[in-house]
Amino acid sequence: MADVELEKAIAGHLSTGDLTAAATAALKGLGPQILGFLASTLSDDDAAFDVFSHFSEELWKSIATFRGDSSFKTWAYKLVMHSVGRYRRDPHRRRGRPLASSEVSAIALQVRELTPPYRRTEIKDRFAVLREQLEAGDQTLLFLRVDQNLSWNDVASVMSEGGEPVEASALRKRFERVKARLKELAASDGLLGE
Repeated sequence: MADVELEKAIAGHLSTGDLTAAATAALKGLGPQILGFLASTLSDDDAAFDVFSHFSEELWKSIATFRGDSSFKTWAYKLVMHSVGRYRRDPHRRRGRPLASSEVSAIALQVRELTPPYRRTEIKDRFAVLREQLEAGDQTLLFLRVDQNLSWNDVASVMSEGGEPVEASALRKRFERVKARLKELAASDGLLGE
């Protein structure tokens, strides 16, 4: 489902007060891309699944607080970043904790099982390895801007979560530095001549 259609579906469910349908649509619609983000960011499938489970539970519990100040996708990624931060602060405490709701757990498991392994070409695999050499914040910046095509204001909103506000203009400058660094890494790896 396209982002616009998904946003409309979630908004429709929220407007009628059907929080269960809104959360279900959100998890099914955004779940695969969020799980892919977590797997690439955390470089550990078990950790990614744990963080995804926490995110799913948080989305389920807090969906009624969504005010529409941003797109639902941006709001969801704020929850993702909160879950990642919580995991990074204490990875052992979160591991293996069951979800509070069997319904949330079932949807999270469905997303996990339906998300196919990310199949890439050899060059994309090599670029993925290069991206892993970047700092976690830079990887997140690339993912949100390039892979998810979020606006600079939405990227700033997501990356401001849990810390000092981040200006969109500062992120654009940082993005240029990250692209230059990635280009250096690609050149030293011989990717630019291929």
